[in-house]
Amino acid sequence: MKHLLTYDMMESVRVTNQWLGSTARAMCSYPQLGLLPNPMIQITAAWGEVVERSFERMVAKPDWNINSIPGTDGRDHVVEVECVLQRPFGDLIRFNVHGREPTGRKVLLVAPMSGHYATLLRSTVYSLLPDCDVYITDWHNARDIPVSAGKFDIEDYTLYLVEFLKEMGPDSHVIAVCQPAPLALAATAYLAEEEPDAQPRTLTLIGGPIDPDAAATDVTDFGNRVTMGQLERHVLQRVGFKYPGAGRMVYPGLQQLSSFIAMNADTHAKAFTNQILAVAKGEASEHDKHNRFYDEYLAVMDMTAEFYLSTVERIFKDLEIAENRFTVAGKQVDIGKITTVAVKTVEGGQDDISAPGQCVAALRLCTGLPESKKANYLEPNAGHYGIFAGKSWRNKIRPLVLNFIDANCDVPKTPVRAAAE
Repeated sequence: MKHLLTYDMMESVRVTNQWLGSTARAMCSYPQLGLLPNPMIQITAAWGEVVERSFERMVAKPDWNINSIPGTDGRDHVVEVECVLQRPFGDLIRFNVHGREPTGRKVLLVAPMSGHYATLLRSTVYSLLPDCDVYITDWHNARDIPVSAGKFDIEDYTLYLVEFLKEMGPDSHVIAVCQPAPLALAATAYLAEEEPDAQPRTLTLIGGPIDPDAAATDVTDFGNRVTMGQLERHVLQRVGFKYPGAGRMVYPGLQQLSSFIAMNADTHAKAFTNQILAVAKGEASEHDKHNRFYDEYLAVMDMTAEFYLSTVERIFKDLEIAENRFTVAGKQVDIGKITTVAVKTVEGGQDDISAPGQCVAALRLCTGLPESKKANYLEPNAGHYGIFAGKSWRNKIRPLVLNFIDANCDVPKTPVRAAAE
């Protein structure tokens, strides 16, 4: 089958590197070798430990690791991850905080489907939990979904969001991070026409490519430079025999990861060199800064081929959202039909993925929305990751988003707590 052997070869390379790391670590850890005063033994063992861990993490879905949060009553409240709605390509999950009254802020956090799991937003979830009842889209790895489940493209993604919002009921609030921003906007417009009562009260779009042509980046340049035929021939592969999705055409997570690393190769090389030296000197730990970051960064998932191709073609090349020409199941979605949902956009001044100007274009498309229900914020010194995680998010953007939610919903709410440094 076309591209199936390529996928298996890529997996074989990963397993081989994991085995080489494990072997080097084990061989250089014999006690007798401690008699040899040669630092290369310790460095080789450290190299093996770092390599084994890195290649092992590439196929492991990270855990949420959110077990409890402090409450205003002085107690720690247990957090349980519950599946609210289960679907073949993604679930709606809720972080149920036991023993706490509703906060009045029911938030759907729309996670990207761009090569990483929803756990990439772990810190975002944790920062919202004290003040919100948090739900999130938990997208599945395409290699684990049988071919019999059918296709999944950007129209299906949009309909999933529609279904999730219906399940959550009224008085919900949507925060879409990065890639799903245009589709969250389309889902809201779809509901405005089809089921107005299921619309969210607010829609916050963070660093998303609503209009990719508004500001050029390496991502938009790539989308404009390559043809769809080139993408089909060179980046798509068919899932190998090892996984339940054998035979499904996908854009492999390992291939996406290699692109991520190539964009900042010097930075990653330096980080791994420093970690190997730290392990050799006994200064590293299981949950140090390097491991916390790379355990998440290296954990990648495959996307369905139709989702990847339709994103490139319809969002980046044909600009269907930017020009308000997007269709779902043969029906055109008119963003101008949004008349009651307050919309806020957030951008980072140093964002090299979705540059300033791309996301704020959503406000221009909301022609039926009064200016009083539109808002935009630009964080000058924040990069792409910083606008939904880190200090910029915790100390500046998060309070603004919560204030925006409170200003546009009259449900009684608990007081907002200050973010921890």
